[in-house]
Amino acid sequence: MLYPLIAGILFGLYFSLVGIGLNLVFGVMRIVNLAHGDFLMLGAFIAFGVVTLGGFDPLFAVPLAFVTFLIGGLLLYHLLVPRLQRAKDPEMLSIILFFGLSQVIEAVMTIGFGTSERSIQSRELARSVAALRARLFGGEVDTGPLELFGQSFPASWMAAAVTSLVAIGLVYLYLYRSRLGTLTRAVMSRRDEALASGIDVDRVSAAAFGIGLGLAAIAGVFAPFMFGSFTPAFGVDATVTSFVVVVLGSLGNPLGTALGGIIYGVSYMFVQTYLSSWADLLPYVLLIAILLLRPSGLLGRRVRVA
Repeated sequence: MLYPLIAGILFGLYFSLVGIGLNLVFGVMRIVNLAHGDFLMLGAFIAFGVVTLGGFDPLFAVPLAFVTFLIGGLLLYHLLVPRLQRAKDPEMLSIILFFGLSQVIEAVMTIGFGTSERSIQSRELARSVAALRARLFGGEVDTGPLELFGQSFPASWMAAAVTSLVAIGLVYLYLYRSRLGTLTRAVMSRRDEALASGIDVDRVSAAAFGIGLGLAAIAGVFAPFMFGSFTPAFGVDATVTSFVVVVLGSLGNPLGTALGGIIYGVSYMFVQTYLSSWADLLPYVLLIAILLLRPSGLLGRRVRVA
């Protein structure tokens, strides 16, 4: 019982990182980004290129992926989103637009790299984690599993969980301890009022979109280590998982994604441990259950229409 619980929390923290960028984008712009998982897949390809082709430390892929997709997100926002938000029904149109973008990304990556599975040896990340730990705390470089509450876990799981915690903490600081974050929360709360009060909604939205894609890319960097392998088609499953995590916490509440991720991670690990043949159905079962029982999510508020 203890092992799947702790492993589920570690995976849950990672799943929080998987979903938080999607929720940030939806919260600010009410855009349903069905290409979210494809940006995770691209982040995984960046990690693959950094480690297997470049021969660099896997952790180097984290800032590289974030900066690359932050800049790419800003460009993509100005290319697509302003026109999208001038439409009569931007939410529905965003589903169609980003579904098409998802198909284009997957097709391009399939043509360029094929359909074969790619993986990165876990020892590459374990070596990086061990070297960083030795540098910070001293001692020998030990690339073996790490122990937590008497249980042994792969170093890659620990690295993904710690990175996720740091990313969630930085998102909190961004939203609640920075001027741009204050403006972002104003736009999330009442977009029309924020626009009427003189807030540069386009600038705030572009920043949120870029940060959301950057967070997705960071999650993608750890995907080969958490799931073992990936293909250009990996994005579809990643998008479904992201939506489950987001809906569990509540749409439009980025920090609620942390709760949704942990619930999903613990559920996933217990099902994987005791009913492994049902593990692939878990995202869909949870999604249907939460939509039927509490459509606003666990942290969402019911809205009464006058």
